[in-house]
Amino acid sequence: MDELTAHPISLPRIGEPAPEFTAVTTQGTINFPADYKGSWVILFSHPADFTPVCTSEFMTFAHMESQFAEAGCKLVGLSVDGLYSHIAWLRTIKEKIEYRGMKNIEVKFPLIEDITMEVARKYGMIQPGESNTKAVRAVFIIDPKGIIRTIIYYPLSLGRNFDELYRALIALKTADEFGIATPADWRPGDDVIISPAASCSSAQNRMEGKEEGLECKDWFFCTKKISKESVLSKVIKKS
Repeated sequence: MDELTAHPISLPRIGEPAPEFTAVTTQGTINFPADYKGSWVILFSHPADFTPVCTSEFMTFAHMESQFAEAGCKLVGLSVDGLYSHIAWLRTIKEKIEYRGMKNIEVKFPLIEDITMEVARKYGMIQPGESNTKAVRAVFIIDPKGIIRTIIYYPLSLGRNFDELYRALIALKTADEFGIATPADWRPGDDVIISPAASCSSAQNRMEGKEEGLECKDWFFCTKKISKESVLSKVIKKS
C-alpha cells in the first residue's frame, strides 16, 4: 500500500469551517479554532525546525506579529517536529540569528507540535509528491467565525511573500466591511470593484452614469473609490 492510499490527502476548502483539533504548542495547549473565535487567524506550516528558509520566515512573522495584531489577526505555526525541538530552535533564533537587520527576535505566537502529523494531514499540509515526512509551506487565513477564507501552498524550497499575506488579510477584511471585491494588486486607497449589474435596467443605469460614485468601463466592470483612511479606520485597531 503506497503512502497516498494509506493516508489520503485531506484538503480543506475555502468557505468551509476550519478542521478542529487540540494540540500542544510552545505557548501551551490550544483548541483550534475555538480558542480564536472572534479573531482572524493565520495558520501556517513549515517543513522543519533548524532549517534556513523556515528560520527566515519565522523571524519575519515574529517581526510582523504586532502589525498583524493591529489588523485583528493572530498567528499560529506548525511543523511535524516535537515540542523540545521547537523550543530549542526558537531560543537559537533569539540568541544567535540575525537576518535582514532583524535580531534578538522572540517568537511569541504558538508553534504546534505535530509529530504524529495528525493536524498536518487534516489540513493537507503533507504532500507526498513533495515530501512524506515534512509539511509544505501552507497558509490558511481563517475568519472570526472559524471559516477558511484563503488557502496558499508553497513548496519546500520557496519562502513566502509576507507583504502578500498581509495584503490578502487587509483585502479580505475590506471586502467584508464594505461589501466589495478588490482588483489585482489592490492596496488600501486603490479603487475597489462593485458586483456586476444584476439586471438589464441596472446595467443600463450604470452605463448612463445614473449610479452615483461609480466609474464603469462596461456594464459588468465598475469601480468606486474608498479612501485609504476609510479602509484603515475599519480594518486596523485603533491604539
